[in-house]
Amino acid sequence: MARWRVRLSFVAEQDFAEIVGFTVEQFGVRQARIYQSTLTHALGALHAGPSVTGSRARDEIMPGLRSLHVAREGRRGRHFVLFRPGPEQTIEVLRILHDAMDLSRHLSKD
Repeated sequence: MARWRVRLSFVAEQDFAEIVGFTVEQFGVRQARIYQSTLTHALGALHAGPSVTGSRARDEIMPGLRSLHVAREGRRGRHFVLFRPGPEQTIEVLRILHDAMDLSRHLSKD
């Protein structure tokens, strides 16, 4: 099975940094490291492709959009990785958003 490349948008990189920063402020450095590992693990799972176990089509938000919750394989978390398949076996991560957010409101239609 061929590995997919995973590319984070500038905004997704900002989301990642802000989530880790917020976790440091609210829960401390130790917990931030744990959650950073959880986020990284979910992003790493995308190397398997857009149909990775646990991913879900989110065409109601944007055609071709998929989501993967970071709470998987015994890990705890409250964020979705929002992505779409791109050219040449590339996964384009658009955002990393809290699961209580209105996802469509935080995605550009471009």
